[in-house]
Amino acid sequence: MSIVSNKELAENKLILLYIIDKVNIPISNLQITKIILENKFMNYFMLQQLLNELCTSNYLLYKNIDNKAFYTITPLGKQTLSYFTGHIPQGIKSLIDNSISNIRNNIRNETFISAEYTLSGENEFTVSCQVREDNFNLIDLKVTVGTKNDARRICENWKKHSQEIYSEIIESLIKDRIKNTGENS
Repeated sequence: MSIVSNKELAENKLILLYIIDKVNIPISNLQITKIILENKFMNYFMLQQLLNELCTSNYLLYKNIDNKAFYTITPLGKQTLSYFTGHIPQGIKSLIDNSISNIRNNIRNETFISAEYTLSGENEFTVSCQVREDNFNLIDLKVTVGTKNDARRICENWKKHSQEIYSEIIESLIKDRIKNTGENS
């Protein structure tokens, strides 16, 4: 069993603070785990231990949103990071800085676009589709379909094309309202 030095523990905590600060939106445990493991910054168990320690020390804030754990950096975490950013290896900072835009976009898409289905009766599936922006529901759509295949296809299409579908729904609703009142657009 390898023993991790205090220097390495501190560096790993700074890496976590750096990523969460740079992302600048709430990040789920799953998302931070994926980033850390894909880049081999540390192992899973170390990551979970350090996240817990950073929350306990008030460097990170833990929120439970829709039964998912999300982390944000606290003012104390930002202040500490500003003092010790130089202790993060330059190669790691560059890697994070160069990929932060993609990371942020992936997190936004994963976090704010959701689609799932449940069996609601014999040969009935309820599909729930959502688009959220900054913890505000733009749309929360539920439809019932007769086959599991239809439910899956709706979920796939929503995840890939939710912005287009949302725009089409809004346009259709506005168009119908104007048409019914006799007004011209």
